[in-house]
Amino acid sequence: MDDTTQDASSPTGGTGPDRGSGAVPAMRVTDPARIRALTHPVRLDILEILDDVGQATATQCAERLGETVANCSFHLRSLAKAGFIEPAPVRGREKPWRPVAHHRSMDYDPTDPASGRAMGEMAGLMVLREAERVRDFLQRNVEQPEQWRDTVSITTAGFWATADEMRALVQDVQHLTDRYAGRWRDPSLRPAGARPGRLFATINPDDYLSADDPRSTDDPRPTDDEVS
Repeated sequence: MDDTTQDASSPTGGTGPDRGSGAVPAMRVTDPARIRALTHPVRLDILEILDDVGQATATQCAERLGETVANCSFHLRSLAKAGFIEPAPVRGREKPWRPVAHHRSMDYDPTDPASGRAMGEMAGLMVLREAERVRDFLQRNVEQPEQWRDTVSITTAGFWATADEMRALVQDVQHLTDRYAGRWRDPSLRPAGARPGRLFATINPDDYLSADDPRSTDDPRPTDDEVS
């Protein structure tokens, strides 16, 4: 799972390469305990805030999330213990936190079954969060401003592909937002009228079929079905 805040390549974020570019290094995590440290909605919310603003205190996180300062402090410490954030330079009496990396790649370790289970938990939470976010957006924005017409789409597609072809498709999707690189950190690169956007995509085989399974060569369902 790959996340430029949380992006899943095996299975995020992410939200594009923008936040992951620059001097801050990428992070690859396979340890199940560290992956499970992210399987909490408040921690993901906090991490998203830190990715957005660069650094924030427990009080600032609490104000944005409607949580208590004590609760945010607890989750900040949990994220720090797992190695995802670190203390930022102290500002007077304030003690802010900042991300260790803006591009986080979560991946399972084939030698550790617990890693795969942790990835399943993490991916499940991300899917639910993103699905809820999209549903909330659509309910709040029944009518679209004229200049933003045709900018929202929910697309599903069925297709046949080999493992190599599907792997290439995963790479293609991960780089779809490369064209907007740098805009998150440098406002001067944003054209007039630009707004923050979100990309949520999943790619997966229906099942891992054996070569002699009849469905591997003859599936009665449509193989090209798209709704947008």
